[in-house]
Amino acid sequence: QVQLVESGGGLVQPGGSLRLTCAASGSMFSIYFMGWYRQAPGKQRELVATITGSGSTNYADSVKGRFTISRDNAKNTVYLQMDSLKPEDTAVYYCHNLRLGHWGQGTQVTVSS
Repeated sequence: QVQLVESGGGLVQPGGSLRLTCAASGSMFSIYFMGWYRQAPGKQRELVATITGSGSTNYADSVKGRFTISRDNAKNTVYLQMDSLKPEDTAVYYCHNLRLGHWGQGTQVTVSS
């Protein structure tokens, strides 16, 4: 059973930065198509960014130029660097293994002054 554990969320002021980490258990991590999603209160879960096993990335228009997804296959880890954060980025952020359909438990990100 592959598990995904997110960390790095918290409270940050507008314009600030956070780095989320998703640690995956199990083998064959390097071949998995991974992503970050988010869900704000009262809204549907939405795609933030994805990354293939070889490192190709894709971003939602709302975060392009501000967020960066990356991975370290040797550490079974995916990262989401979030810069220039806005109040509308407030949400629970989830790590997702798109190939296996697994989700992490989520980490709260709150952007507020």
